[in-house]
Amino acid sequence: MVQRPEVSVVIPTRNRPELVPRAVRSALDQTLRDIEVIVVVDGPDESTRGALAEYADDQRLRLVELPESGGAPNARNVGAQEARAPFVALLDDDDEWLLEKLETQLALAKASSHALPIVSCRMSVRTPRAEFVMPRRLPEPGQPLSEYFTVRRGLFHGDGFIQTSTIMAPTELLRKVPFTNGLRRMQELDWTLRALEIEGVGLEYAEQALVIWYADENRQRISLDSPWRQQYQWLKESRSRVTPRAYAALAMGVISSMAADSGDPRVFLDLLREAHRHGRPGLTDYVTFMQVWLVPSRPRRAVRDFVLGRRRAREARSRAMTHVSKARTFTE
Repeated sequence: MVQRPEVSVVIPTRNRPELVPRAVRSALDQTLRDIEVIVVVDGPDESTRGALAEYADDQRLRLVELPESGGAPNARNVGAQEARAPFVALLDDDDEWLLEKLETQLALAKASSHALPIVSCRMSVRTPRAEFVMPRRLPEPGQPLSEYFTVRRGLFHGDGFIQTSTIMAPTELLRKVPFTNGLRRMQELDWTLRALEIEGVGLEYAEQALVIWYADENRQRISLDSPWRQQYQWLKESRSRVTPRAYAALAMGVISSMAADSGDPRVFLDLLREAHRHGRPGLTDYVTFMQVWLVPSRPRRAVRDFVLGRRRAREARSRAMTHVSKARTFTE
């Protein structure tokens, strides 16, 4: 076992033997070698131990098996308590890291002006129809981070974004600010907003896409569930942590996208009133609000994938043409 790991990787999992080996392999294969990988098995699960047997000879891998299921937030908290490194990097069992992810983020953390830097990165989102990168932009100087994470500049979310598998943070911060047990959605946003309230905490972003997020739609995912009542209550309790502009965006975009399947006009009106009472909606919020209530989620995702997939293809062609042009200039 590594005596002094630079980063502890925490992977919560349960009953996903077909997925977790990919995540573990992407962690063990990192160019940063001085790491430990802590797989927190969230309750009785013999299948996971069997699926990871091929990595048993790697002393950097450690399984922590919980006696009963407490959910992914609790498993992450257990992993942070078990960590021996000064930094913890979180990885969901259905995601994958590119090889230089930890090396890139650790360099940013060491160069940060913040005493307790949260380091995130872009991610490549792979859906059944397309592949695109989020976030589409990085925070602007002086921009409230709650607005960066939530306020759209177009029809689709992802202009600003943070996701669990992109997060690397000081171990002491994750112990001081644990994940909220029982919260079904927006776990990483909730944690980040609470962590940013701590003195010395700041956010750094790697410009590269260093994580692959497999947005499969043919299997159960927490991100496809719609526990909107719980999340609506979370929003009300989090009002002090976000600006009025961000509050409106959350109510009319994120919470509404979960509640729209109810088809309940009373919920429609309640969310609209909440956004006006405590928020400051913009034109994009109104457009978003109407589209999530009028257009079913599957067609919305299909349109998003088509538009963003084509945009990424255009950007790739543009970069290729630029490289060709520079190569020609160099040889002439």
